[in-house]
Amino acid sequence: MTVQYFTPEGMLQPVPYHHVAVGTGTKHVHVSGQIARRADGTPVAPGDLAGQVAQALRNTSVGLAGAGASFADVLRLTFYVTRWSPEKISDLMGGVEAVAEEIGLRLPLPPSSLIGVEYLFEPDVLVEVEATAILD
Repeated sequence: MTVQYFTPEGMLQPVPYHHVAVGTGTKHVHVSGQIARRADGTPVAPGDLAGQVAQALRNTSVGLAGAGASFADVLRLTFYVTRWSPEKISDLMGGVEAVAEEIGLRLPLPPSSLIGVEYLFEPDVLVEVEATAILD
């Protein structure tokens, strides 16, 4: 197994992600911040955080596949969310859960960070997702 996920006893529980990932491969894959746009630039799910999370994760999946990787190889995810507030967590996780099976993203998530930002790319972009993976 290239990536092993776990949460050691004594770390905060429950959370929707693993706290630790250990990668043993030699090829690193970094997928830049993906947003809710189709390949032609058309916006997806304007004003809908859950819909934008789902599309950004789909786009991340395409980037991983282009490098011969999948979400099974992901060491870490980073979510950047505009005007973040804690009550948005259900929408964010709703987007993750809506697309997880489709893109092969296992739950709980790999180690993940959620970073609140004021602004991303363009005013209608609510979320951006980055991934780091490792392959043998």
